[in-house]
Amino acid sequence: MDPVGLQLGNKNLWSCLVRLLTKDPEWLNAKMKFFLPNTDLDSRNETLDPEQRVILQLNKLHVQGSDTWQSFIHCVCMQLEVPLDLEVLLLSTFGYDDGFTSQLGAEGKSQPESQLHHGLKRPHQSCGSSPRRKQCKKQQLELAKKYLQLLRTSAQQRYRSQIPGSGQPHAFHQVYVPPILRRATASLDTPEGAIMGDVKVEDGADVSISDLFNTRVNKGPRVTVLLGKAGMGKTTLAHRLCQKWAEGHLNCFQALFLFEFRQLNLITRFLTPSELLFDLYLSPESDHDTVFQYLEKNADQVLLIFDGLDEALQPMGPDGPGPVLTLFSHLCNGTLLPGCRVMATSRPGKLPACLPAEAAMVHMLGFDGPRVEEYVNHFFSAQPSREGALVELQTNGRLRSLCAVPALCQVACLCLHHLLPDHAPGQSVALLPNMTQLYMQMVLALSPPGHLLTSSLLDLGEVALRGLETGKVIFYAKDIAPPLIAFGATHSLLTSFCVRTGPGHQQTGYAFTHLSLQEFLAALHLMASPKVNKDTLTQYVTLHSRWVQRTKARLGLSDHLPTFLAGLASCTCRPFLSHLAQGNEDCVGAKQAAVVQVLKKLATRKLTGPKVVELCHCVDETQEPELASLTAQSLPYQLPFHNFPLTCTDLATLTNILEHREAPIHLDFDGCPLEPHCPEALVGCGQIENLRLAGSKITARGISHLVKALPLCPQLKEVSFRDNQLSDQVVLNIVEVLPHLPRLRKLDLSSNSICVSTLLCLARVAVTCPTVRMLQAREADLIFLLSPPTETTAELQRAPDLQESDGQRKGAQSRSLTLRLQKCQLQVHDAEALIALLQEGPHLEEVDLSGNQLEDEGCRLMAEAASQLHIARKLDLSDNGLSVAGVHCVLRAVSACWTLAELHISLQHKTVIFMFAQEPEEQKGPQERAAFLDSLMLQMPSELPLSSRRMRLTHCGLQEKHLEQLCKALGGSCHLGHLHLDFSGNALGDEGAARLAQLLPGLGALQSLNLSENGLSLDAVLGLVRCFSTLQWLFRLDISFESQHILLRGDKTSRDMWATGSLPDFPAAAKFLGFRQRCIPRSLCLSECPLEPPSLTRLCATLKDCPGPLELQLSCEFLSDQSLETLLDCLPQLPQLSLLQLSQTGLSPKSPFLLANTLSLCPRVKKVDLRSLHHATLHFRSNEEEEGVCCGFTGCSLSQEHVESLCWLLSKCKDLSQVDLSANLLGDSGLRCLLECLPQVPISGLLDLSHNSISQESALYLLETLPSCPRVREASVNLGSEQSFRIHFSREDQAGKTLRLSECSFRPEHVSRLATGLSKSLQLTELTLTQCCLGQKQLAILLSLVGRPAGLFSLRVQEPWADRARVLSLLEVCAQASGSVTEISISETQQQLCVQLEFPRQEENPEAVALRLAHCDLGAHHSLLAGQLMETCARLRQLSLSQVNLCEDDDASSLLLQSLLLSLSELKTFRLTSSCVSTEGLAHLASGLGHCHHLEELDLSNNQFDEEGTKALMRALEGKWMLKRLDLSHLLLNSSTLALLTHRLSQMTCLQSLRLNRNSIGDVGCCHLSEALRAATSLEELDLSHNQIGDAGVQHLATILPGLPELRKIDLSGNSISSAGGVQLAESLVLCRRLEELMLGCNALGDPTALGLAQELPQHLRVLHLPFSHLGPGGALSLAQALDGSPHLEEISLAENNLAGGVLRFCMELPLLRQIDLVSCKIDNQTAKLLTSSFTSCPALEVILLSWNLLGDEAAAELAQVLPQMGRLKRVDLEKNQITALGAWFLAEGLAQGSSIQVIRLWNNPIPCDMAQHLKSQEPRLDFAFFDNQPQAPWGT
Repeated sequence: MDPVGLQLGNKNLWSCLVRLLTKDPEWLNAKMKFFLPNTDLDSRNETLDPEQRVILQLNKLHVQGSDTWQSFIHCVCMQLEVPLDLEVLLLSTFGYDDGFTSQLGAEGKSQPESQLHHGLKRPHQSCGSSPRRKQCKKQQLELAKKYLQLLRTSAQQRYRSQIPGSGQPHAFHQVYVPPILRRATASLDTPEGAIMGDVKVEDGADVSISDLFNTRVNKGPRVTVLLGKAGMGKTTLAHRLCQKWAEGHLNCFQALFLFEFRQLNLITRFLTPSELLFDLYLSPESDHDTVFQYLEKNADQVLLIFDGLDEALQPMGPDGPGPVLTLFSHLCNGTLLPGCRVMATSRPGKLPACLPAEAAMVHMLGFDGPRVEEYVNHFFSAQPSREGALVELQTNGRLRSLCAVPALCQVACLCLHHLLPDHAPGQSVALLPNMTQLYMQMVLALSPPGHLLTSSLLDLGEVALRGLETGKVIFYAKDIAPPLIAFGATHSLLTSFCVRTGPGHQQTGYAFTHLSLQEFLAALHLMASPKVNKDTLTQYVTLHSRWVQRTKARLGLSDHLPTFLAGLASCTCRPFLSHLAQGNEDCVGAKQAAVVQVLKKLATRKLTGPKVVELCHCVDETQEPELASLTAQSLPYQLPFHNFPLTCTDLATLTNILEHREAPIHLDFDGCPLEPHCPEALVGCGQIENLRLAGSKITARGISHLVKALPLCPQLKEVSFRDNQLSDQVVLNIVEVLPHLPRLRKLDLSSNSICVSTLLCLARVAVTCPTVRMLQAREADLIFLLSPPTETTAELQRAPDLQESDGQRKGAQSRSLTLRLQKCQLQVHDAEALIALLQEGPHLEEVDLSGNQLEDEGCRLMAEAASQLHIARKLDLSDNGLSVAGVHCVLRAVSACWTLAELHISLQHKTVIFMFAQEPEEQKGPQERAAFLDSLMLQMPSELPLSSRRMRLTHCGLQEKHLEQLCKALGGSCHLGHLHLDFSGNALGDEGAARLAQLLPGLGALQSLNLSENGLSLDAVLGLVRCFSTLQWLFRLDISFESQHILLRGDKTSRDMWATGSLPDFPAAAKFLGFRQRCIPRSLCLSECPLEPPSLTRLCATLKDCPGPLELQLSCEFLSDQSLETLLDCLPQLPQLSLLQLSQTGLSPKSPFLLANTLSLCPRVKKVDLRSLHHATLHFRSNEEEEGVCCGFTGCSLSQEHVESLCWLLSKCKDLSQVDLSANLLGDSGLRCLLECLPQVPISGLLDLSHNSISQESALYLLETLPSCPRVREASVNLGSEQSFRIHFSREDQAGKTLRLSECSFRPEHVSRLATGLSKSLQLTELTLTQCCLGQKQLAILLSLVGRPAGLFSLRVQEPWADRARVLSLLEVCAQASGSVTEISISETQQQLCVQLEFPRQEENPEAVALRLAHCDLGAHHSLLAGQLMETCARLRQLSLSQVNLCEDDDASSLLLQSLLLSLSELKTFRLTSSCVSTEGLAHLASGLGHCHHLEELDLSNNQFDEEGTKALMRALEGKWMLKRLDLSHLLLNSSTLALLTHRLSQMTCLQSLRLNRNSIGDVGCCHLSEALRAATSLEELDLSHNQIGDAGVQHLATILPGLPELRKIDLSGNSISSAGGVQLAESLVLCRRLEELMLGCNALGDPTALGLAQELPQHLRVLHLPFSHLGPGGALSLAQALDGSPHLEEISLAENNLAGGVLRFCMELPLLRQIDLVSCKIDNQTAKLLTSSFTSCPALEVILLSWNLLGDEAAAELAQVLPQMGRLKRVDLEKNQITALGAWFLAEGLAQGSSIQVIRLWNNPIPCDMAQHLKSQEPRLDFAFFDNQPQAPWGT
């Protein structure tokens, strides 16, 4: 028995243990490897007796300490078949601390030598402590070689054998398949810690280990960083490198050292390189310094591997980084061991700043399909199980995607190894649906069948959670209870290793086999442990961003913890969790629900791309369809994933979630490194609409996968491969898929560096692929734009291979292609190839070859081919090295191109651009176009161009010597259409201008010629004026001398429309344009030019031979008086001059007098307008125009001293109609002087003196001087903000004059003067005072002071107080009048009082007044007022009260009115409208009215009286047999009141007008009313509109109408009359011979009524209103025929009837027709054609209403032709039609021809806002606004 057994004191127990372990030596070897990682199972021990070998191994375990020994004993009892009695003894003796004596504990302390391999001697405590020995080089080399051999032997022993655990396949530790590696070529941005860059992919099946290191680099630090997500196999690859080196494969390295940062983090002191290598890894047997010197000397053959760089601690304190990271930094930067190779592994994220910028970055991207299959083949050695595993992976897509992560692939294989024997094929779909259940099955697989120790599993999970929370991944025996260590070892959940922290300091450490396993166990603890509640649990359900913040020291350890929690929340995990929770299913269910609820909240938040991926993983793990649907629907349309790596598993999970989404989505993976097989995960994802993979480092193999996957995404509209460094062949492979993507709109291949030959291949694809609409290539840009063909997607999917189907061929023929190949280094031979390619292709929209190297020959070839390439819009050859000689070649090449619209060549700016118009056959049918062009030629032969083109040869250095050759080249272009020619910015000079003037006639009719910036002198500029005589096409010459702007052009407006392609397709436009062409004046605009007398004399002499009419526009900074006199003296020599304009030209104060004198010197002047001494305009009349001169000097600073001289000059003009002197400085004195001189000036129209700083003095003086101004008919003065002062004259003297004074602010002292003026101005018959600050008192004084010998005088006062004054007080004011009051009109809401006085006043008999007062119940004051009124108003003939309130003074007003009415024997008219009167007040008024027996007009309309009051008024009608006009509209007449009315009406034999509008009469009432009207034989007007009268009522009315011989107007609008009643009414109306106005609108009359009316309309008919009468084309046309030639017709309204298809036309003249209303009649262009021609037969027409119809530009052109012929037309309403900007332009041009129209309404027509604003700026009378804002007519019209 060995000493240990003796010390234990239990011989039998020790012997039993030894015998038990002797039976299973392999198991004991595995446990030795686990508990003593560095122990060498030396082959020398194999020679020993098996029992002795077991005893030796037990001794080694025992000396490690009690924790290790206890854990080992627990493993023995758990894993081996130990008899129960022996197990009890073992656990009771060795399983607890009591089993060790203190002595044994002391003896069992770890010795340094106990963990060394046999044969390896432990060095001294420190390699630096031994003295350095002098040895020869041979001895040094031998020592180094011996150490290197020792290093390799150690590695060989470590990786010599991997012993599987219990129940594990042998391949569990032996299988290795290298993952996908991709090398990043971009430098590392170390300050930002970035890891992304331009990636070059190494796409081999197995990347050799040597490829990871660039051996060609000989200088500087050689650092490689291996980046991979958790589970990608970074640590495995690091150990694989060690194993390969130990096996002799990495011959480039003599020494290889592997360190783990998780262990290095435990070191707190600073290390030297030798300490790092020898103390922490392996120490030499002797002479450490010599060995280190050798390693330092051969550092380029030393490889240092650091695993887990992401776990490196980076303290943020002031001391800088930690000691190990400092050493790592020096190694990377070459300050220590310079030249050594350093490789570090890390998860993606923020990396330490110590990494050099040139560090090589290698990405680990996991497994693709072949690698997964290879791993499975290696894992399963038996053929049946291997085949079964492969079948499971093929059928389970989710499991296959999980296997893309190597760690999960290993777990999956382990689970399949466990499941396949006991389950039917295909069960993996249910048992292994996600990562969580994969780990769950792994735990079950590693556990003995039916013996899952739940408490141990939860306790181990608690340790795992505690480690995650504290960032701990290495545990010691003190951290884990021995039973848990045994449990973890038994189930392969824990791994052990030796932890060295210094010389002599080492111990055994434990860690979970993988970090993900630690997270899974922590999740199990959170979900199943009773120690964790719901609230605590939900705190762990968070989403971690993969964008690590700069301030974050290292990545977190709980990447997958939320994912595992979500997976455990699945219903399928509940039995497993309930078992762990010892049956507490309710608690587990509550926790699962809490996790799902948190995920639902997260799903509805706005998340970053990395968090979206994490959320998708969590949601997918839950297997909850409802949660997946919520997440999918909550994702935004544009979902960005930028600058973080994505795996195939990520995309597969995202695709799984998107399957629950209905709406399309845009996925943006810009800057995200993708694994080559990632695109496979997108297959069949129908929700993807846009896919961006810019900068995603996708490989050629990845592209091949994507090309296969894209056609299976049916909704895909946009794909981007920008910035992926794709090769030429890869790009060509991508474009091959274009025909298979029916909905694709855009393909972006930019920033991929392709060659010219590949670019031409892409151009061929663009030409041949029927869906491509644009190919754009410019330097780095390469973009395809596509549009789907006409076939539906379903059709394309059914037959994807039928690329040459009829439908697609038609689509190819109809499509147009835009090709932009800019800055692509194309040369002449490339242009030839491109031309040949494009000639076979579709129509081209645009070809842009700018920025290439075509030079003269290439540009010539492209120009010659332009006509054959069918380019619709643009050819750009800019920046291609074109020379001056090449310009001529290009011009000759395009001379025969019919479609060329514009050519712009600027050699200075390197511009060569061809613009094309559509070919004629594409615009119109050949026959239509030919007919149209024939009509144009008939209208204006050789005047209007068939087409126009622009040739812009600017900044080309052209001189006089180039002109002849250029004109020859241009001659071929002139016969194709009128030409816009631009020679601006050249060097022609005076000689070139003169030579060009000689050559211009040979070029035909140009449309414009631009000679700007050619260095011309003033003589040369004035010499160009002669071109008006030599060039018939020249209509306008614009010259700005200083800025050298010189432009010769033809008819600008209409020709511009032709040039832009707005060719009207209707003859009306041609006719209109032809008419306009003949009326266009020639115009010379000369600005910025010194206008001295000699220059003006020469200019006028040159203009003598110019054909007219001529407009001359001059502009300079200042024009002297001498120059102005010279110009004005030359006017009689220019009879063709129609306009002279001096704009923005300073004139002297003498200029108004010079211009006024011109009126007498030049009789042709019809208008002079001078504004602000800067703008002067003279209009000249033709012989055909009417007489009348307008003169205006506004804002010219004219004052009193100028008045007499100006009036003297104006008096010479015999036909002065208007004078405008507004905005001057006349003041009161100047105005007084002007009024004194006014009789000398023969004005017949308007004198405007507004804005001249006048006061009340001038207004009063005007009143006083009116008697001396016999021709004044009206004057108006406003001293408010308007500041107007206008006097209207007539040619002959008129008896009555009107004066209107507004806002004059008269003071009390002005009243007497005002009364005096009124008393003297006997011809003044009407005065209006508006807001002149006259109160009631001043008004009463004024009325009392005004006195005249005889005649009538009306005073109208509008003051704010009038709406507050009572009727009583207003009547009191009237009572003060000095004359007899004949009319009183009061309107409170209008704030108005009108009084008419008659002089002299006739005094009333006082006794009669007293007698009448005796019968009135009035108070003393009111009796006195009544007496005054009876005297003043004795002759009152009209009393009007509108909108007054007679209830506010307790009926005192009505009592006073009653008394007044009793005394008014001459009262003829009484009006009480829209007023408030009480019932009692109505009784008083009715009593008074009852005594007015001479009443002829009674108006009680628009009141709301009650029945009692209405009856009182009806009774007052008794005896009113003289009544002629009665208006009771809007009074509610019931049967009783109507009976009273009809009874009274039967007595009114003199009644001429009866208005009963909106009285609810009905059929019965109409019957009674008709009978009452039989006696009204004098009735002229009958208004029964809106009374609900139907056919029955109309039948009664129709029977009496023939008995009303004087009837002139009848209004039955808005009733319920149908066609039956209408026919009877029409038959009756035929007999009303004197009928003038017929209004029957808003009744369902129909065509039968119209036909009946048309048979014989009254011959005196003036107004016919039939709107909304249900008329059709037949009825309307019959009425039009009946009305044709009607001599008295003034208004016709057929609005809101259907005239579609009918042609409304008047052939004969309608001389008095003023208004025609055809709103909403469905009138189209064809109908409007004849209608507008009829307007010329209506000379008096003022209003045309054609809104809400179907009129287009053709109708507008027709209307524009007739506008100049309609002298009285004021308004045209064309709202809500189909008129475009072209039609509006026609109307504007029609207005410009001379028209009195005030407004044309064009609201809600299809005219863009900017175009509408432009047209309105040109013609203000065009109104496009919603509200009707009529502009003022132009001054002088």
